[in-house]
Amino acid sequence: MSLLKDFTKGLWKENPVLVLVLGTCPTLAVTSSATNGLGMGLATTFVLVCSNVVISIIAGIVPKKIRIPVYIVVIATFVTIIDLLMKAYSPPELYNALGIFISLIVVNCIVLGRAEAFASKNNPVRSFLDGLGMGLGFTLTLTMTGIIREFLSTGSMFEVKVITGWTVDFLLPSSAPGAFIIVGVLLAGMNYLNLRRAVKQGKVYVPPQGMDCRHCHICDFGDKTDGRN
Repeated sequence: MSLLKDFTKGLWKENPVLVLVLGTCPTLAVTSSATNGLGMGLATTFVLVCSNVVISIIAGIVPKKIRIPVYIVVIATFVTIIDLLMKAYSPPELYNALGIFISLIVVNCIVLGRAEAFASKNNPVRSFLDGLGMGLGFTLTLTMTGIIREFLSTGSMFEVKVITGWTVDFLLPSSAPGAFIIVGVLLAGMNYLNLRRAVKQGKVYVPPQGMDCRHCHICDFGDKTDGRN
């Protein structure tokens, strides 16, 4: 049951974008189409899964003071691999559309946060499932956002015209302000559903604690034992 929870929590309860509010930069930047969102999500999932497993294996032998640089090197290795694979095998339009955001997966809060908050403290199997669940949750959110933005902008889904009579593009959904509005609506919808579920269960909804940017301490490079921050 614990292994199933490790996998499913990223899909809904601890969705990295809609609950933990992480990875908003690529969410807003690359989701102008469903294809771009799906491609970015799958690339991030690959890095999440591979880096989680490796970091889980080496966490016990990495000195605490240098753990963050080591984690970044591990993550950067898999980012380089996926970057080269996409450059070689993915459609050029997709690779060019994602551009620098593939390289920026190295500093994606989701990847670094899971490495520090989960993978470094759990075994490889749990870390694999955690990375896969978080990655798929991220992918679903980016793809859904891309579908909404693409449809509202051009009447298309995955570059297939759904409304053939739609001849003039609506620019707002494909622009940065439109992305903020759409993601904000999705966040509001997620909060409403979680609050409604909690009320039905007679509980008070409390966002997940200990797994987001406020709690992972990944930015703390100093050793608290010697008085440095």
